[in-house]
Amino acid sequence: QVQLVESGGGLVQPGGSLRLSCTISGFRGDFYYIGWVRQAPGKEREAISCIGLKEDIIWYADSVKGRFTISKDIDRRTVHLQMTTLTSEDTAVYYCAGSSVTMPTAPRWVDDWGEGTVVTVSS
Repeated sequence: QVQLVESGGGLVQPGGSLRLSCTISGFRGDFYYIGWVRQAPGKEREAISCIGLKEDIIWYADSVKGRFTISKDIDRRTVHLQMTTLTSEDTAVYYCAGSSVTMPTAPRWVDDWGEGTVVTVSS
């Protein structure tokens, strides 16, 4: 069974940066895709970025394109999300999300979920 563990959330000032990490265990398939899905207070879950662990494919939602960068460290089974130029609109619980079928560009494509890490952007 795949387990996803997030780290790196916290409080950051507007305009600041933060890096989230997702450590993956239990993955045995040939193909697996890792993404980040966030849920702001009172809003639905939103997929914001994903990456193929075996394939070199990356996707970003328009809301984070140019500000967030996703990357992978295969040896450490870790996926990072570097977030820059943060605004209050980025305040949310950020979930690491995995799929063995396709890039999780929407929450409905997610098979495996982490517990989530809270990101708060506030002065």
